[in-house]
Amino acid sequence: MTGQLHTQRLLSRLYRRVFSVINSQIHTSSGLAAKDHYKFLVLGGGTGGITMAARMKRKVGAQNVAIVEPSEVHYYQPIWTLVGAGAKSVASSGRSTASVIPSGVTWVKSKVAEFDPRNNVVHTDSGKKISYDYLIVALGLELHYEKIKGLPEGFDHPKIGSNYSVKTVEKTWNALKNFKEGNALFTFPNTPVKCGGAPQKIMYLSDAFLRKTGKRSKANIIYNTPLPKLFGVKKYADALWEIVKKRDININLRHNLIEVRADKQEAIFENLDKPGETKVYKYEMIHVTPPMGPPAVLKGSSLDDATGWLDVDKNTLQHKTYANVFGIGDCTNLPTSKTAAAVAAQSAVLDRTVSQILKKKTPDKMYDGYSSCPLVTSYNTAILAEFDYDGQPLETFPVDQSKESRIMYHMKADFMPILYWHGLLKGFWGGPGPLRTIMHLGMK
Repeated sequence: MTGQLHTQRLLSRLYRRVFSVINSQIHTSSGLAAKDHYKFLVLGGGTGGITMAARMKRKVGAQNVAIVEPSEVHYYQPIWTLVGAGAKSVASSGRSTASVIPSGVTWVKSKVAEFDPRNNVVHTDSGKKISYDYLIVALGLELHYEKIKGLPEGFDHPKIGSNYSVKTVEKTWNALKNFKEGNALFTFPNTPVKCGGAPQKIMYLSDAFLRKTGKRSKANIIYNTPLPKLFGVKKYADALWEIVKKRDININLRHNLIEVRADKQEAIFENLDKPGETKVYKYEMIHVTPPMGPPAVLKGSSLDDATGWLDVDKNTLQHKTYANVFGIGDCTNLPTSKTAAAVAAQSAVLDRTVSQILKKKTPDKMYDGYSSCPLVTSYNTAILAEFDYDGQPLETFPVDQSKESRIMYHMKADFMPILYWHGLLKGFWGGPGPLRTIMHLGMK
């Protein structure tokens, strides 16, 4: 009996291994060899790229869709806030790219090297030339730690971390749990960012951790931001100011990080209201939010605007010059906060826009700029900020969402990851618009 069980287990493992290889081949070698033209070519295997690939598969069939993405692993990055605070594991944030690409869709495992929209062609870094009928650009943005003097090499030292990279997020937790006494510094860059609330979420979590471990009286928590305000939407900014005052957190506006001397545990900030004036802060812990920018391949291409971002119509997400090119997510110049929640809402609009274009009709669904940021304020509370292009609250629930809530925390920590993997990436979740209408009895 024991021998039979052992044999069955071996066969089961072999079956799983063979199935995994076959599944991978569906996305890679067989797909790559199939053809060099697709009705829909999706660039980027992040949130926007995967959800639009899923939606386009249902529209035109998997065999007519390809996605260009070099990475082997897809990460649910919003959870990194909790990873940096020791509340979640980094392993829980990642799944293989092969497992999230819609079945049957061709995976071109390369980087985009060049655009040729006049000829409906994209060149990859592997030398491949792919033509398309329609192009969806979802390339995300790039992190630029190197624009801060002393980084990224400074991450080789202890007491410094960043929740914005899988390589450095666990360093944040190491710095926090080993905190002894002194300044705990948290920074915000002088550039557009993804998830603009994340730099201060880790600050609130650090405050909560230090209180829980009896170290708060030995800590001076400092948040330095180049912005002239704590948060972009006044309703939530007012609520956050009350929290920082109550928790004795120091906020310095118009302060931009320009250098980290990790070997000396020093950070240098420039006062943007007094150019050239700098101040050195000693730290026992520092969380760095890096400068960010558009993908290098977009900058200087015929698809970008003057600042390097994909130039799309803010209402329809259609490119302003090339009618068969569309954009979604962080790589676009949409004037709203760059979040996964924004991508969800954009995906529903873009889905409708594409449908209308395929029918040779005018796009009729408009994106209102919806974005959301669950502002985690402790290990069991959060403020759910939701807003539109005009910075006006666009709340889903019929309660005051500027109040700290346990329910909102559990939505962020437990429910949203499930919604992401099984709803958004499958192309079934297009944001809370319909739910908002129901919750507010059709008044919003």
